[in-house]
Amino acid sequence: MKLKTALKKRSTMLMIWAMVVGLAAFVAFWLPQTDTENSPEVEFVLLDGRKISLQTLRGRPVLVSFWATSCPPCVEELPDLVQLYRDLHPQGFELIAVAAPYDPPTRVQAFAADHALPYPVALDLDGKAARAFGGVPYIPAAFVIDRDGAIAYSQAGKLDITRARRIILKSLSQK
Repeated sequence: MKLKTALKKRSTMLMIWAMVVGLAAFVAFWLPQTDTENSPEVEFVLLDGRKISLQTLRGRPVLVSFWATSCPPCVEELPDLVQLYRDLHPQGFELIAVAAPYDPPTRVQAFAADHALPYPVALDLDGKAARAFGGVPYIPAAFVIDRDGAIAYSQAGKLDITRARRIILKSLSQK
């Protein structure tokens, strides 16, 4: 009886180990590697109706931040994003805040005005921008794009502002 139990435990452990190895292989080979991947060619529609594409921003570091008005971590990180923009925009940095597709445009417009957001805010009504960045399953989500158009850093969840600032400053210094 003890032998049967030991064999069953061993079999279960081998199965778990195989699943872990399989998941690691999937992550390593099938998910995008954002450290060297080029940013997608996407055009954003801003609240005022203007359009801006990542292609036109090539040569400047850009932070694309996906957020929603109803997302508490998104609201919590606003002061950090505003400060980052105010500090680095004069040096050539750009930030584009992309509202979630389910956020009504009137709510996004009111939110941006109430919070005096100094950076461009885009609507993503059809989800095209989010899909271009791999679907963005969680918000907030951020992508730092370097001067050459490569995704230098990406993060789901509240942004590590210190790390993002360091990467942006490095990109700004590479003129």
